Amino acid sequence: MIQDIAPHKLINQYDPSAVPQPEDYVLCFDSGRVLLKTVETLQLLRVLDFPENCQFVYLFTVDDARFFLLAGETAAPDGCEYVDARTLRGSKLFPKEILFAILTGKHLADWYRDTRFCGRCGKPMTHSLKERAMKCACGYTAYPRIMPAVIVGVKNGDSILLTKYRTGFAYNALIAGFTEIGETAEETVAREVMEEAGIRVKNITYYKTQPWGIANDLLLGFYCDVDGDPGITMDANELKYAAWVKREDIELQPDDFSLTNEMMMMFKTGKIR
Repeated sequence: MIQDIAPHKLINQYDPSAVPQPEDYVLCFDSGRVLLKTVETLQLLRVLDFPENCQFVYLFTVDDARFFLLAGETAAPDGCEYVDARTLRGSKLFPKEILFAILTGKHLADWYRDTRFCGRCGKPMTHSLKERAMKCACGYTAYPRIMPAVIVGVKNGDSILLTKYRTGFAYNALIAGFTEIGETAEETVAREVMEEAGIRVKNITYYKTQPWGIANDLLLGFYCDVDGDPGITMDANELKYAAWVKREDIELQPDDFSLTNEMMMMFKTGKIR
């Protein structure tokens, strides 16, 4: 999966004392697009590519490479353009550890963008000097927002329920959805399967989690079994395809980045029964 970058390591502890150096990487985002150099091949920008008066916020380190976020509005340097971060997923333009850094940086950049002002009193927020948090004079403190969502492998003997979204990602997927307030993850599983496929489930079993910076999620993977009638009543507003597919007929996604793909592969190869 995208976060499996060993032997490389993401070091995400906040360091408010970090001072950007010329060779440090800089991430800058606009509506899910990341700013990249477009000379010859796509490349990440560095501090030295920006005017001296630019401000940066420390994000994290991958091995010995430090990443900063461009703070405030600055004209893009010459020879650069914004590229949809989602299109980089299968492009092979960056090694996995760098792509993981870009998507994790997007998650943090979205949070910093959305916490410029206090949600309680409306005043400007400031950076905490002790932890990764935004603070307001009124006493309110905001921490990075992580949204839990479930990925569900619904089993029916030697078949699994595969879906395709009505819009967006074109490849096979599994039932998925966000956890609601006051709801356990297991309750989310049962509700989302019923809403999207009209099926009751049992034997809900946790599998694995995945940070997913594309949508600012923490994905929680579960398998479960059909409980009773396996007839599918598809939610056509969410899906364009939903069907029971035998193990040997499962078509996987074109890369190994997602929890969804790993869960499909585990079932296809018989490691999950």
